[in-house]
Amino acid sequence: MTVTQQQLTTDSFEKHFWNWQGYNIQYTVMGTGSPLVLIHGFGASIGHWRKNIPVLAEAGYRVYALDLLGFGASDKAPIDYSMQLWVELLKDFWTAHIQEPAVYIGNSIGALLSLMVVAEHPEISTGGVLINSAGGLSHRPRELKLPLRLMMASFNKLVSHPITGKFIFNRIRRKSQIRRTLYQVYRQREAVTDELVEMLYRPSCDPGAHKVFASIVTSPPGPSPVELLPKVKHPLLVIWGADDPWTPITGAKIYEQAQEKGKNIKILPIADAGHCPHDEVPHLVNPQILEWLGSF
Repeated sequence: MTVTQQQLTTDSFEKHFWNWQGYNIQYTVMGTGSPLVLIHGFGASIGHWRKNIPVLAEAGYRVYALDLLGFGASDKAPIDYSMQLWVELLKDFWTAHIQEPAVYIGNSIGALLSLMVVAEHPEISTGGVLINSAGGLSHRPRELKLPLRLMMASFNKLVSHPITGKFIFNRIRRKSQIRRTLYQVYRQREAVTDELVEMLYRPSCDPGAHKVFASIVTSPPGPSPVELLPKVKHPLLVIWGADDPWTPITGAKIYEQAQEKGKNIKILPIADAGHCPHDEVPHLVNPQILEWLGSF
């Protein structure tokens, strides 16, 4: 039985730890060949790539995936989180473990991080795969209408408060709530498994997880794709689950506009898929990634 035929789980991968600025970062690596770096989205971890890592590795790539600081089994550091912090983490990870230009593949905020790396650090990248890319770590105030802007400001204050913030966090991280949220953003309900719920729930029980959550949801949004795209010199594959309620497919328009201005961008909508098509419909996403990787 090949690795792609197995019923893979979050625990299928050999895990390693790397010390970064005094904090433990969990990562995995599988396969040999040109390097790929997989970057998860908000609240996720290495396990969210369990349906992709073995397929990409078996196709002849050296596949790295890591838990960003604050997520998964990586340390829940009591610091101010930002997109730039994670980019510095990715740069240092590249220096320590990869040392040749890689393709960065990300989902949600992981896709925005991939775009940041490709745009701002072309020397360590050869291209990027952006899967339902976020527009920022948080909403920019100008993107919200006034009533919602005021609501978000109040929410941020509540989340940051040691008492109300812990109460909100504990409600959000309940397994029943995690499952309800996944049902909102996954079109294929059968993809919302007990393993997936547990994968998202388990790190929320770690000491310091609440403070990480509060820091991230109140952090600056970071650079926008509109700002980053003019700097991009390498090819991009933009994959978008067409039924995503969090980052609607209308967000792909900025990539279409960059494409029209001469950027090497392929845009691929995935019908009947939501925010995480790499996990929801991997049988559609994996072949498209491999076909694109083989094109340059």
